Amino acid sequence: MPYGTLYLIPVPLADEAAAKSFTPYLVDTINSIKEYIVENEKTARKFLKEAGLKTPQSELLIHDYSKHNRDMGKADFFKGLQAGNDVGLMSEAGCPGIADPGAEIVDKAHRMGIKVVPLVGPSSILLALMASGFNGQSFTFNGYLPIDKLLRSKKIKELETLATKNDQTQIFIETPFRNNPLLEEILKTASPKTKLCIATDLTAATEFVQTKTIAEWQKKVPELHKRPTIFLLFHG
Repeated sequence: MPYGTLYLIPVPLADEAAAKSFTPYLVDTINSIKEYIVENEKTARKFLKEAGLKTPQSELLIHDYSKHNRDMGKADFFKGLQAGNDVGLMSEAGCPGIADPGAEIVDKAHRMGIKVVPLVGPSSILLALMASGFNGQSFTFNGYLPIDKLLRSKKIKELETLATKNDQTQIFIETPFRNNPLLEEILKTASPKTKLCIATDLTAATEFVQTKTIAEWQKKVPELHKRPTIFLLFHG
């Protein structure tokens, strides 16, 4: 029996953003699937309801891939696929596999010879890059910067150098409750002419995206505490 297909299903980035996030194909796909691998079961069930799931949720088989279960029973995640059933993979928000532990599931699916199909949907990283005005042909996503102040400052200088040397956009993130200290360090460390784009609460009603030089940001610093944010550096 041929294996099923692993569908990578993007989840909205913010509350009240469902209409901006769903495609007809995505809705058709979730109504053809009864098994899911998810990072957050509560978020996943809410998403499925908002997206127009017609199947009773009591009939769904949902595998929890949260940090507490990440190393437990991985083989169970693939039994349905091996039996020929299609399965959906969902992150807590955005695209599975992008800055997301679901990449391990995708990697194993490839190694097992399982077909992987990515669906169209919101990625905060790409949305921020699109809106930044920076180089979209050469860019690097650096993930999280070090928490230690000295190491973080050193890393910011390294990224600034790379942005200038390679004409390359440098993208990074932080845990939302650490956004303000990170921004403070960027404004203290980077050159006044370096450009910084701050993309916050993407797709939400409170969305904020602006590109300015470091010198311009220093005049009025935004409040980013507990607001999901993408930071992008580019040469001035």
